[in-house]
Amino acid sequence: MKQALFEQITKFIKITEQEKTLIDSLFYFKSWDKGEYFLAQGTVCKEIGFLIKGLVVYFIEEKESHAYNFGKEGDFVCNYESFLTKTPSSKSIKCVENIEMLCISYDRLQQLYDKIGQGEKMGRIISEQLFLEAIADITSFYVDTPEQRYLKFLECYPDLNQRIPQYLIASYIKVKPQSLSRIRKRMLKK
Repeated sequence: MKQALFEQITKFIKITEQEKTLIDSLFYFKSWDKGEYFLAQGTVCKEIGFLIKGLVVYFIEEKESHAYNFGKEGDFVCNYESFLTKTPSSKSIKCVENIEMLCISYDRLQQLYDKIGQGEKMGRIISEQLFLEAIADITSFYVDTPEQRYLKFLECYPDLNQRIPQYLIASYIKVKPQSLSRIRKRMLKK
């Protein structure tokens, strides 16, 4: 289980066997059932999860829920805005499936940054990637058509189309479910 975490970390930095032992001691296992919240709007995000099994949806709850991201196996799951500032979250993260995660608290993450040779470098690289993804998502919302956003969804999440309920995909591309059905029919005709 922790091997997947080590593989993800080594995409960013090199780690020694001693550092693996430290990482192993800092992360702890947790699970949630389908429909439960990893993070409910209005609560403080107190941990980052590394998703071992399952799927989550990030969304904003207003009059309607607006999905804006998904997390799948191999992803880090967190509302970093709430986690870093220790303030209540304006967003929610909900389990679309039963999930298993390796989690790390804020204080333990600081230990990782301090005690792992390139820990801070890893944090910087992950932050840069999150920033670039956020800018791309915002730009897409303003310049892409719903059909283009659906195509990007299929490109970014090719294996999730059958795992995510259609109403969540529709919300993610900012259309009603009926409009998503029309988009899919048009695409089949092409």
